Amino acid sequence: KPQLVASNDRFCRFLEEYCPVVTETYYPTIWCWEGRVQTLLRPFITSRPQVQYRNELIKTADGGQISLDWFDNNDSSYYPDASTRPTVLLLPGLTGTSKESYILHMIHQSEALGYRCVVFNNRGIAGEELLTPRTYCAANTEDLEAVIHHVHSLHPSAPFMAAGVSMGGMLLLNYLGKTGRDTPLMAAAIFSAGWNVFESIESLEKPLNWLLFNYYLTTCLQSSISRHRQILEKLFDMDLVMKARTIREFDKQFTSVMFGYRSVDDYYEDASPCLKLKSIGIPVLCLNSVDDVFSPAHAIPVETAKQNANVALVLTSCGGHIGFLEGIWPRKCTYMDRVFKQFVQAVFEHGNKIFSM
Repeated sequence: KPQLVASNDRFCRFLEEYCPVVTETYYPTIWCWEGRVQTLLRPFITSRPQVQYRNELIKTADGGQISLDWFDNNDSSYYPDASTRPTVLLLPGLTGTSKESYILHMIHQSEALGYRCVVFNNRGIAGEELLTPRTYCAANTEDLEAVIHHVHSLHPSAPFMAAGVSMGGMLLLNYLGKTGRDTPLMAAAIFSAGWNVFESIESLEKPLNWLLFNYYLTTCLQSSISRHRQILEKLFDMDLVMKARTIREFDKQFTSVMFGYRSVDDYYEDASPCLKLKSIGIPVLCLNSVDDVFSPAHAIPVETAKQNANVALVLTSCGGHIGFLEGIWPRKCTYMDRVFKQFVQAVFEHGNKIFSM
């Protein structure tokens, strides 16, 4: 059974009644239960539901643009009135977009419930051009704030929540820690967030983890910016950036410089959601596996979470990073997908029971 960490008895009872999956025994796929194997196999094993998006480009205050992919769900029989149709904002991981299988599954789950989804693609990685020499990072919440304001302004009467995966979850947590209760979001779901960036990076720099994950992700980051080399090389030594062989080296030469940090350590401290957890002012459910090399078990802020009545952690012993595969042949629904579906439905349909906490 997962470990449920929450100091608020009412929040616990709410989850037990309306999101019972968090109290059920999670049985990982027996032939790939190890965390790293789950992490590596999920993108290849899980199906990719068909989703038709409507793309929208919005302008930012600094002259840039953000790509949003909307799944309007206009055929919703539960919520035929678009003005009040519940809306879920989805934040993918480090180099992820609206095309990731885990995002497609979240939309598939939301579609069945009648909800609308919008995917926040970070700058420059979903095919759109960079209009300014700026991309994104886990600590800077300005683009996310702009997106949340934009979506809420389009549908001010619609119930509104968000779900973030991996770095998307870290960004969402950092936003919530900054805004407290001053947000139009009702609640949030966080999956496989890296709580302490120093510990995450140290774990990913161990030889086997570097070989399996770190080097690949570094090349993905480099690939995501190489298309915009012409505009970025006005500010950066791109040859040096492209020589990075670890995420830390990439962040030292590129990310921390772009966002004005004195050092990569200053950036990592600002990007670590564990330092913002006490300030979160809306209900948040966070799912992590203790065998996730991207977020080591000892760095999960269990004691800090107990000090905030708005926070609940669900910790599984297996599942890896965005894995949570279950069943003999885990093509379709994962444990993470079931947590997402039940929690989103609980918030939209029974949320009044926790908002009086």
